Amino acid sequence: MKLPSLNVQILLGAIFGVAIGMYFHQLGATTPAVQSGIFAANLVGTLFIDLLKMVLVPLVFCSITVGIANLRQHQQMHRVWVSTLLFFVSSMLVAILVALAAGNYFQPGSGLKMAMFADAMQNFEAKRLPLAEFFLQFLHGLFVNPFKALADGNVLAVVMFALILGITLVMGGERYKNILGLLQEGLEVTMRIVGWVMKLAPLGIMALLVKLVALQDAAMLTTLAKFVMVVVGSLLLHGVVLLPLILYLVTGKSPWWFWQGAREALITAFATSSSSATLPITLRCATQHLQVKPEIAGFVIPLGATINMDGTALYEAAAALFIANLVGVELNFAQQLVVLFTAMIAAIGAPGIPSAGMVTMVMLLQSVGLPAEAIAILLPVDRLLDTLRTTVNVEGDMVGSLVVQKLVR
Repeated sequence: MKLPSLNVQILLGAIFGVAIGMYFHQLGATTPAVQSGIFAANLVGTLFIDLLKMVLVPLVFCSITVGIANLRQHQQMHRVWVSTLLFFVSSMLVAILVALAAGNYFQPGSGLKMAMFADAMQNFEAKRLPLAEFFLQFLHGLFVNPFKALADGNVLAVVMFALILGITLVMGGERYKNILGLLQEGLEVTMRIVGWVMKLAPLGIMALLVKLVALQDAAMLTTLAKFVMVVVGSLLLHGVVLLPLILYLVTGKSPWWFWQGAREALITAFATSSSSATLPITLRCATQHLQVKPEIAGFVIPLGATINMDGTALYEAAAALFIANLVGVELNFAQQLVVLFTAMIAAIGAPGIPSAGMVTMVMLLQSVGLPAEAIAILLPVDRLLDTLRTTVNVEGDMVGSLVVQKLVR
């Protein structure tokens, strides 16, 4: 009997994962059978993510280096650089403006009382990091020993070294053709391993969604329902309407065509909540299904997975307005502009800092004088919303690769 295509298998795995997770949630997390089921799901899901992370660093290193070298051969390097950075900044700016507009219109948090979350805040210690120190650590994390970066899985540092190495190979020309050939073969080998890992994707995604849905705190979700709905609605507006609209206006490609080609990566991003872990599958979808040239995909997508975070920027801006409403502080236009620019900086991330997402969120709150401890309120819903914002992050990278390819042509 012929098995369905991998796309269909992944979709079925996601549906079964949500259904089993809801069934486990109804039975209760303390039931022995449910505990065994969640343990098995955690085991399979962790194995799937570990396999993706195993190929992540060599894939990023080889694809960026080879991508830079091949771009230079086509005399397109400058145009790709400019187009990529222009798209990243523009799409993040649009995402943050959507969050600020939705937050100002719906005012989530204005009806809730801070005392309701006293327990959560009491047990949470926010790590404060001034903006100057954030930049210092960020820059320090860019330029590190490349072997240490490869061993630690420091993706942004690996990207930086790969960029420098790619430029060096270009400047050296024929003298370094053997090294470039070796890296090209390394990229081909890594992509073959990704193909093998993808055979486990339906099972891995099902397991991850079982655990996610089964362990959700329904009571806290009800309390924070308005905030969750505003964030989900804003993410859907950006991911389902605005990004496909940009794609259509620039390339003429239909959203349906894009979603068919990108489905594997989007479902994996939703299940893993990790742009980095999804990166091997994102590259595979871009080059094999969306027909992005390997040299452009190999440059835009790994770079986007580390600095282009539409969903994260949107979430952090919405969260800042939510907390402001919660504590009764009205942010004026100038303060909201500070939120806009700080959210863009924070979304890029801070390599080498433990709990980087929490640290950047604290930095955003402090930039407009909001209590950093209030971040504890977001923790119960953070994991759920992380699934959607990661999906939007990954979608932005793939749309970016198509837009850049069209602009370069």
